[in-house]
Amino acid sequence: MKNMRNEILDILRDDAKASAKEIASMIGESEAAVAAEIKGLEDEKIILKYKTLINREKINSEYAEGLIEVKVEPQRDLGYDRIAQRIYRFDEVTAVYLMSGTYDLSVHVEASTMKQISEFVFEKLAVMEGVRSTATYFIMRKYKEHGVIFADDDKDERLVISP
Repeated sequence: MKNMRNEILDILRDDAKASAKEIASMIGESEAAVAAEIKGLEDEKIILKYKTLINREKINSEYAEGLIEVKVEPQRDLGYDRIAQRIYRFDEVTAVYLMSGTYDLSVHVEASTMKQISEFVFEKLAVMEGVRSTATYFIMRKYKEHGVIFADDDKDERLVISP
C-alpha cells in the first residue's frame, strides 16, 4: 500500500491533471483502488492542493514576485513558529520556510507590482515585533520551477554538416 501511495504522489506531483484511470494504467492497479487512495491522501491532508504552474511572461498582466530573507528574534517556548504564523497570514505571502544559514525565514511574496511588494516589506513585515532585519530580492525571470523549464528552447543548436 505504501508503494502505491508513493507512485501516485510522484505522478500527481508531475501532472496534477492525471486521472485515476491514467494513474491506474501507469502503476498496474485498478481505477477504483487508485481513486480510493487519492481520496485517502486528500482526507489525510497529504495532498493539500492541486496547482497550475503559469508562465507569467507569456501573458500581459501586472505581476511581481519577491523572495525576502528575514532575521527574527525567536520567542521563548514558541521558537520561530509564532512569527512564521503571523507572516504567512498576509495575503501577499505565498510561502514561508524556516531556513538554516545566515537568515531565519525565507518568505515568498506575490503582488501586482514591485512597489506593492516594497510597501508590504516596509509597512507590514519589517515593522513586526520580533523581526530584526529583512533583505528583499525581486524575481526578474524564471528559468525553471518545479522541474519545468520556462525558456522557449526549441532551436536546434547542432551544426549543419554538408558534404
